[in-house]
Amino acid sequence: MIVYGHRGAKGEAPENTMPGFIHAYRHGIRHFELDLVLSKDGVPVLVHDLTVDRTTGQKGNVGHYTAAELADMDARRNTSAWPRKAGIPTLENLLDQFDDLEHLQLEVKKDNRARLNILCNRLTEVIQRRNLYQTAAVTSSDPWFLRELRRRDKNLRIGLVAERKFPKPLNLATRLGCEYFCVNWKILNADMVAQAHKRNMHVSTWTVNRIHDMLKLEEMGVDSIITDYPTSTRMFFDNRARAVLSLPAKEGMPEPA
Repeated sequence: MIVYGHRGAKGEAPENTMPGFIHAYRHGIRHFELDLVLSKDGVPVLVHDLTVDRTTGQKGNVGHYTAAELADMDARRNTSAWPRKAGIPTLENLLDQFDDLEHLQLEVKKDNRARLNILCNRLTEVIQRRNLYQTAAVTSSDPWFLRELRRRDKNLRIGLVAERKFPKPLNLATRLGCEYFCVNWKILNADMVAQAHKRNMHVSTWTVNRIHDMLKLEEMGVDSIITDYPTSTRMFFDNRARAVLSLPAKEGMPEPA
């Protein structure tokens, strides 16, 4: 099962910051989920909320600040402790930092239509210019945005972010032509996973932080999990794989009575 770092490594380092991604990368993580909002000067930046209040301690909408101003903020507030200042980076910052990432889920939050329209154009251009068709999927809970993205380039991979069982999110993902079904793990069941697979969708679940829950999802056939603790999660699955490989052979064991 694939392990995605949630907002980089939200439980291990400040969320959606370069230190968080670099920390997880150094521990072998090559799959990440992150959030994108448009800056004042039309640049996709990595931040979960539409305001800077929660993570920086400053006030106001992300769209009221330029990318340079956001980069100069300190996004360590209300997130994992970190010894050094960490600003809000741009998507291009992240892509320039690493050249061997295996996959990114780029989640776009709901925003006003004018800003989403610009962000749609920017994301399409970045994916086309960098040839990220195989290594990035743009996800959102906003069907309008996903339709607009697909209208600009039919080869872009898209995914519906689903938080509730009703109205039936899998049917909506099907109508949108999604390749990814990104679902709150608490509403998921084995039948939903099987139906998504029949429709050729990758099932990714969020946010899964307990090993017990990960193993239940693995049994359901989930393709990937998004977790706040990607490095320790990856370590668990790697150690489990090594343990299975090193188990002693059972030859010579007596037959049961």
